[in-house]
Amino acid sequence: MVSIRPGPVTLGGVVLDNHLLLAAGILGTTGSSLNRILSLGAGGVVTKSIGPDPKDGHAGPCLVVLDDGLLNAMGLPNPSKEFVDEITSLAKKPVVVSIFGGNPAEFARVACWFEGRVAGFELNLSCPHAEGYGAAIGTDPALVEACTRAISVTGIPTWVKLTPNVTDITSIGKAAERGGATAIVAINTVKAMRISTGMRRPMLGNRYGGLSGSAIFPIAVRCVYELYEACNIPIIGCGGVATADNVIEMMMAGASAVEIGSAVYNDAKVFETIKAELYKKDGITPLEIIGCAHGQ
Repeated sequence: MVSIRPGPVTLGGVVLDNHLLLAAGILGTTGSSLNRILSLGAGGVVTKSIGPDPKDGHAGPCLVVLDDGLLNAMGLPNPSKEFVDEITSLAKKPVVVSIFGGNPAEFARVACWFEGRVAGFELNLSCPHAEGYGAAIGTDPALVEACTRAISVTGIPTWVKLTPNVTDITSIGKAAERGGATAIVAINTVKAMRISTGMRRPMLGNRYGGLSGSAIFPIAVRCVYELYEACNIPIIGCGGVATADNVIEMMMAGASAVEIGSAVYNDAKVFETIKAELYKKDGITPLEIIGCAHGQ
């Protein structure tokens, strides 16, 4: 396997300790859990998505464990503005706050709570199971551009997380770029469902949910590959990354870094494990492989 040289990474305006980030929604609900993941080797962390008002989320069951991934329908539960105090102790660390809203004004309102307290924002324009939020907005290029611009005008690093549940993800990526995004995160979960044949009903309380884990890795690689050819801003690969070889594959498709989510469910030390295999002092520079699969 290809190994790369270790060292800090500047990505979309955010300085990271390495190329591995905690994805939003996984152990990102408290300052202590975020700090723990940083101590376990993550180069940066993304928080649970925070919105304009507190939400309890969907009725359970909210999570189904599958052989090849996770199926969840949490419904964006969050404490809203109260979360600001939760991350006060992490002010100087590579913490990116995931935010959501129903329109550009709501995105801007949430963002203003965290200005000067975080390294950047990740706009959740891709959650597939929250009515009026996430993918409900993220499938419309005009809304994606407007919501992105509402945050990028602040000058704070603005990452936009895209949904794969569209016909052409590049049109959404270009809209985020026009809105001033400093990076694109691809992808969020894939809309899916399972039915219990014994109970004769959907397994999730919300019926539909988002599929993550190794089952969607090939989809994520394809999306990163397409976005790399269509957009000029950095891409962060997300979706099923669980090994050092997965990281290399994502980078060859065009990712400058990756986010890891579902793999943490099985092993919180996955960042340390991947780092040990991914980085070698005599490895190649990351620029030698980012996007190298193109034009072959």
